[in-house]
Amino acid sequence: MTARSDGIDGATPRSPDAALLRIENVWKTYHSQPVLRGVDLDVAAHEVVCLIGASGSGKSTLLRCVNLLETVDDGAIYLDGTEITDVRADADRARKRIGMVFQSYNLFPHMSVLDNITLAPVRVHKTPRAAAVAQARELLERFGLADKAKEYPDRLSGGQQQRVAIVRALATRPSLMLLDEVTSALDPELVTEVLGIIRELKESGMTMVLATHEMGFARDIADTVCFLDNGVLLETGPAEQIFTEPREPRTREFLQRVLESGRI
Repeated sequence: MTARSDGIDGATPRSPDAALLRIENVWKTYHSQPVLRGVDLDVAAHEVVCLIGASGSGKSTLLRCVNLLETVDDGAIYLDGTEITDVRADADRARKRIGMVFQSYNLFPHMSVLDNITLAPVRVHKTPRAAAVAQARELLERFGLADKAKEYPDRLSGGQQQRVAIVRALATRPSLMLLDEVTSALDPELVTEVLGIIRELKESGMTMVLATHEMGFARDIADTVCFLDNGVLLETGPAEQIFTEPREPRTREFLQRVLESGRI
């Protein structure tokens, strides 16, 4: 992957062969309690990485660190070869290249679907409104929401709201998508429609890092699966290897519990 020639406002560029996303020895502590402990991870362009592990293992915190919603206490994160955790880096500029979707949708309730989607392209990316609206309508059509453009979030089902949240993230044309337990707040019958969109994004070549409890989906869609345990990235490997021949006893224990619960 070729590094950006302009950097991100003075941040230190890395070698041209850097991964699209590189996480190096990242630590994060809350109230003297480490929640990320020396995490290392490379994500190549067009790769889909699924983060799995018990609640509280650090999955969401890792995503928030990548999107610079949390500051790392030690270590570094690079996007396209440029360190975005450098104190000289412009966090807002870095975030323009990252789309993030949360489990709670985070749509603005007082705005229509169309206005939710066009807000960042117009306000942050300075896209002309007509172009932003045209792109938003194209994305809504692509994901089966063309008739919802003028609706408000509270008039939509949970699955529709989450699809709008994904469209909103895509409207900024990100290089990287982060998805944090995007199906956990949905009724079971709505999960399939959201997972279908994520599968379509994979087929289109979008680079994604997902935190998920949907083990069957992770096994099906992920190029790489990462198992986090108590803030440690304990095991990383191809999906089939992690789910059929995990090396670490703790990974096997976790997956056995999931299997017994019927979630895989």
